[in-house]
Amino acid sequence: MENYLNLFIISVFLENMVFAYFIGMCSYLAVSKSVKTATGLGIAVIFVQTITVPVNYLLENYLLKEGALKWLGEGYADIDLSFLSFIMFIAVIAAMVQLVEMIVEKYAPALYISLGIFLPLIAVNCAILAGSLFMQQKEFINIGEATVYGVGSGAGWCIAIISIAAIREKLRYSNVPAPLRGLGISFIITGLMGLAFMGFMGIKV
Repeated sequence: MENYLNLFIISVFLENMVFAYFIGMCSYLAVSKSVKTATGLGIAVIFVQTITVPVNYLLENYLLKEGALKWLGEGYADIDLSFLSFIMFIAVIAAMVQLVEMIVEKYAPALYISLGIFLPLIAVNCAILAGSLFMQQKEFINIGEATVYGVGSGAGWCIAIISIAAIREKLRYSNVPAPLRGLGISFIITGLMGLAFMGFMGIKV
C-alpha cells in the first residue's frame, strides 16, 4: 500500500505532466480560461488515464512485447509485436475518449458545449499517450501500479489546469502590461509554477 501511495505522489507532484515535462500544453493553455471548463476537462483526463494506462499495460504485457504471447504456448514465446505499441495504445485512447465524449454529451450538455473541440481532442493530448509510454518505460510489476500511475498522472494534469485557470480568472482584474496579456502571462506563470513544483523533488518517497 505504501508503494502505491509513493507512486501516486510521485506521478502527481514530482513527475507532473505539465510542470515537470511540459506535456499536454495545447489543451492546458486553450481550456484554462475558466475554472469550470478546466475542471470538466481535468476530470475527463483523469477518467481516460485511469482506464487507458492499465488497459495498455495489459496489452503490453500479454500481447505486444517479446515473449508476451507465451501464455498461448511455447511456440508463441519468441513473437515480438512491440512495433504495434503506438497503434494499439492510440486505438485504446481513441475508444475511451469517444466513450467520455458520449457520456459528457448526454449528462452534461452545457459542459460539452463549453469544451467544444477540445473534448474529442483529448485523444491527441500528448499527456494521455505519454502516460502509457511512461508506463511502458517504467516496467511496472503489476496492473495495480499501472492503474495508480494512470490516476496520478491524470490528477497531476487536472491540478495543473485548474490551478492555471484560477490564476487566469484573477488576472482579468489585474493590471497586466499589454504585451503580456493572454498567452504571454500564462507562459510566465506556467514557468513559475513549474519552478514551484520542482520544490517537491525534495520529498523523500
